[in-house]
Amino acid sequence: MRKLDNKGNPRSVTFWSPIFHASYESPYSYNKFIDQFFHPATTLLTGVSPPRISGDIKRILQLSKQYRIGDWYLYKNHTKIKIYGCELCPFKLPKYVPMRLFALEYFRQMIHTNMVHFCKAKKKAQLRIKNQLGPFVCNDREVWREVEIILEDHLKLHKSFGWRPYDSNSFICDRRMKNKLSPYIHHRIPEIEQFENMDEWREGTLVEHDSEQVNIENVMRDLEKTLDLDSFGQVPFELSQRSGIGASSVGTSQQPSQETSTPTTGTLKGKELETSFQTTEQSAMSKRLETSKEQAQIHTPPT
Repeated sequence: MRKLDNKGNPRSVTFWSPIFHASYESPYSYNKFIDQFFHPATTLLTGVSPPRISGDIKRILQLSKQYRIGDWYLYKNHTKIKIYGCELCPFKLPKYVPMRLFALEYFRQMIHTNMVHFCKAKKKAQLRIKNQLGPFVCNDREVWREVEIILEDHLKLHKSFGWRPYDSNSFICDRRMKNKLSPYIHHRIPEIEQFENMDEWREGTLVEHDSEQVNIENVMRDLEKTLDLDSFGQVPFELSQRSGIGASSVGTSQQPSQETSTPTTGTLKGKELETSFQTTEQSAMSKRLETSKEQAQIHTPPT
């Protein structure tokens, strides 16, 4: 791990491990990878379904009843982190939030909150922000811009609606008043706040529908995944074609009957594809037997 760049300056973000996809053209988003692959695999390996918000994340956001810096909201298809005083739109994180994604969102929101409210205040009044969290080391207070690029451009996460001012625990307001700054009044949304900091999502609680653009992107990804899955169905079809060619080379007089038994498209799935493949193999085997019998009759001397 290198904390300095090629010019000898401290890196804004130091990565302990890679977080990006090997291919940015994958039809699976990072959120779906976490929720549909990583979480089920972890559940199978450990035998226990991990919580949507881990205990470590909860302790960072709410160390005690007196010291709380933010809340979490569990939606049906994603999770949101809200740091008190942050006026940026939160990202829609996966349902099961890994520490590496939480760390990036933590740096982004905490640094922006400190910049907005306490940039001109005394050093003692500024927020205490962790320099190392999860696999990352934060070396620069301007890193929130780079983190936003990582989450939005590289990991393809979408933003939720803006909620400002947000300070449900009066954490920022009390700190501002203590340092002789103007108050920061929280904007209440009771229909959402009643479901803050839940352990599990329940039916009839928080649901946020995606925008039309996001829905179109999801449809395109589903089509790409369907085409990607259908491409595996081409392999047995090619094998069946090769078997047909092998049979026709032995006996060409019966080629038309074989072509009728060979599927005309490579899009058959499941039992249809398996049945078609078995039918073609049986036809090829029967033709080989008939051809061998004909050759045996030709080479048999007359009696």
